[in-house]
Amino acid sequence: MTTLLSVDDLHVAMGPQEILHGVSLTVPEGAIVAVLGSNGVGKTTLMRAISGVYRARRGSITFKGESIANLPAHRIVQAGLLQAPEGRQIFSNMSVRENLVLGGGEHGLGELDRVLAMFPVLGERLKQNAGSLSGGEQQMLCIARALMRKPTLLLMDEPSLGLAPKIVALIFDLVRRIRTEGVSILLVEQNARAALRVADHAAVMEDGRIVLAGPADQLRDDPRIAEAYLGGHVH
Repeated sequence: MTTLLSVDDLHVAMGPQEILHGVSLTVPEGAIVAVLGSNGVGKTTLMRAISGVYRARRGSITFKGESIANLPAHRIVQAGLLQAPEGRQIFSNMSVRENLVLGGGEHGLGELDRVLAMFPVLGERLKQNAGSLSGGEQQMLCIARALMRKPTLLLMDEPSLGLAPKIVALIFDLVRRIRTEGVSILLVEQNARAALRVADHAAVMEDGRIVLAGPADQLRDDPRIAEAYLGGHVH
């Protein structure tokens, strides 16, 4: 299987403090890869380094066979790598439609119909202020806005954070749907149970390092994962 994204021996520091200590992972083309771990272990730092927000101290990041380490974020977006950031960073004082148009960038409205077919609830709320949407709808808008630029790879940072279980299930159904549209996904999640159900491959981060990695179904059956992230029960 073709490797779409390769991160090798990545070190990232905030001032004198190193946050990532030699992280390596790959995202095959057409795959969903989940990065699991509790809050504060470096998952968001990894996503921001890949998407060009943070600079790498050492190591390589390769996307579609080209180095993107320390490229400006807008160049990485142009290459087809988009992020739906943690915390649903939408423009709350603008309408749903205006958020999507901004997300489209050079693609303009070309993707609007296709994206709204995946998120029909947003089609019903196009004129509504984004800030008045429910938490789940805001998360959908965050994802939909990224999809407006036709990404090859979508980085999703904690898409289930703060959402009710029923909405979490809906968001992960959308993750599966996005993959069927030809978009590969790198998913950062604290909700290991939900992430391992949709992922092909998974890695576990602790203290800025990958400590365990492999096929998602194997990690789902690993007693260490069950104990640490699935409440001691393997499903």
